[in-house]
Amino acid sequence: MTDLVLVTGGTGFIAQYCMLALLNEGYRVRTTVRSLERETEVREHLRSGGMDAGDRLSFVVANLTEDRGWPEAVSGCTYVMHGASPTPSGDQTREEDWVEPAVNGNLRVLKAARDAGIKRVVLTSAFGAIGVGHKPDYRRPFDETDWSDLNGDVAPYQKSKTLAERAAWDFIAREGHGLELAAVNPVAVYGPVLGADYSHSIRLITNMMDGQAGCLNVNSCGVDVRDVADLHLRAMTDPAASGERFLATVGESMWMIEVAELLRQRFGKAAEKVSTQVWSDEQVRIAGETNAQLKGIIPLLGYDMNATGKKAESLLGWAPRSREEAIVACAESLIRLGLLRT
Repeated sequence: MTDLVLVTGGTGFIAQYCMLALLNEGYRVRTTVRSLERETEVREHLRSGGMDAGDRLSFVVANLTEDRGWPEAVSGCTYVMHGASPTPSGDQTREEDWVEPAVNGNLRVLKAARDAGIKRVVLTSAFGAIGVGHKPDYRRPFDETDWSDLNGDVAPYQKSKTLAERAAWDFIAREGHGLELAAVNPVAVYGPVLGADYSHSIRLITNMMDGQAGCLNVNSCGVDVRDVADLHLRAMTDPAASGERFLATVGESMWMIEVAELLRQRFGKAAEKVSTQVWSDEQVRIAGETNAQLKGIIPLLGYDMNATGKKAESLLGWAPRSREEAIVACAESLIRLGLLRT
């Protein structure tokens, strides 16, 4: 198989597993980075995942905020997996810092893909575009027919994901000219890390294992990053996936205290720092006044985020690992790679 696939945002956790899945299936891969100085790191992460990509992997510089680089990035490709997007770093100070790069970045990639005759783009969206901002009596579990209610209490990151995905579907409807689109909406993504640069979901596990003082009154569903990558691959090639959204999630949502208890149970002494105390919502609200990351979590306190991945399972034959396997594999990798404080 010689098809070339562009994976945007090559330093990202999900993107690197998408590259591994593609390379293992025989595809050639091109990926975008903001600086070629990151190439060595990306290749090392892929080797950590069991793949020496060699000349089947190439790099191009492109930034979500600029047109430059995107025509070269998509040239000669059959498919695009687009996951590059702003993530919660704590550096964003205005809502626009989240929304504008996400929306405009999606449109840049889609325009370049359309103009290059790409067959299909698989967009990495998020649960944040589906299941936040709703009233407590809104039906659960969430599924792909749901959209986050931006009239509700929605943090900037989730708002950016919602507006960016909506903009993508609107573009396809108005001016896609035959370009196909599928969206994958992951919940909290766990699984084995490949190095020290990983997703904000993994940071939840890291913080717990490092002795965070307590658990927030927050729940979410979980999924293994390897299964998220597998779903991207299925969404890229299956004719039934065109024009569809797919929640990447398995099982029921878990409260943070349940995750803490699972870690204590499975890892014994290695998880002795994991706290099973629960912070009161009031403590979190007070701390959020001076902590940007906690402030973004306040709307989710006590909020039911249960969702279902049955559509991907039935339509695409997706068969994910359990949420427990994903969490355990994550913690095991953090220990193995020496990424926890000693």
